[in-house]
Amino acid sequence: MAGNSSRRGAIRKGSSKKGMTVGSGGQRRRGLEGKGPTPKAEERPNHKAYKSAARSGAAQGAPNGRRSSGARRERTSSEVIAGRNSVLEALRVGVPATTLYVASRIDSDDRVRETLKIATEQGVPMLETPRGELDRLTDGAVHQGLALQVPPYDYAHPGDLIDPELPGTPLVVALDGITDPRNLGAIVRSTAAFGGHGVVVPQRRSAGMTASAWKTSAGAAARIPVAQASNLTAALKDFKKAGFFVIGLDMDGDVDLPGLELADRPLVVVVGSEGKGLSRLVAETCDQIVSVPMSSSVESLNAGIATSVTLYQVAVNRGLGSTR
Repeated sequence: MAGNSSRRGAIRKGSSKKGMTVGSGGQRRRGLEGKGPTPKAEERPNHKAYKSAARSGAAQGAPNGRRSSGARRERTSSEVIAGRNSVLEALRVGVPATTLYVASRIDSDDRVRETLKIATEQGVPMLETPRGELDRLTDGAVHQGLALQVPPYDYAHPGDLIDPELPGTPLVVALDGITDPRNLGAIVRSTAAFGGHGVVVPQRRSAGMTASAWKTSAGAAARIPVAQASNLTAALKDFKKAGFFVIGLDMDGDVDLPGLELADRPLVVVVGSEGKGLSRLVAETCDQIVSVPMSSSVESLNAGIATSVTLYQVAVNRGLGSTR
């Protein structure tokens, strides 16, 4: 017999449930692997930012109190008008609204009474709201007990303006780099006044149809469509394929506005920003670059004014601008 072979406990039992104990089975290596970037505060359940977002999502009707990505996009694209004068002006010009928020126990005056009257006539839902909730809805703005929720604007497609149902020779205005919504509203108003069929704005780096643009348009935005183009240059090329002539406004244009010979044809008038003018690709797409003659002491015109002058001249050339 071998020396220690008979010692108790010296024989390895084949039925041991523990099995082999050599190595960690990769557990140590997995423990050293990274777990990815730290989640945002709004995504950590125990963080106060998460709870705040959950409460906000619950107020907007999101399931389980969480704000979905769709609800977040809707929140950024909608707008809240705050203040008695602003709300009243918006309702007077017919800015579309989804909800009128009225503070509890509001001190009524002529503006409040007219606001409630117009909202009732237009069928705008009214909601009595605590002032703390109004502060949150308006991001701390001076709301004076009134706030108006404006839904996102429903843009048309540029193709809808190629064959408009309105009578007359087609006339479209396209904006290149106009970032002031008040300029956009003024241009929409001028387009409607001089027989235009619509306005085209780029999807990026451009003013949108906010409440400010609606108010400046004085209700004209309800009468003519505003289309949004993902690529303005491509949209202009589509207009040209459909038989439109494209003219761009620039202070260094080759043609003076009174000498414009294309006014009686289907036309797209492209307006650039007051500072930078037309972008290179848009200018290269235009059939003509037109300038508005001015006194040498004036450097440039506001985009809205330049558009109005141009549309008036087009209307005169088309026989629509006879004086009364």
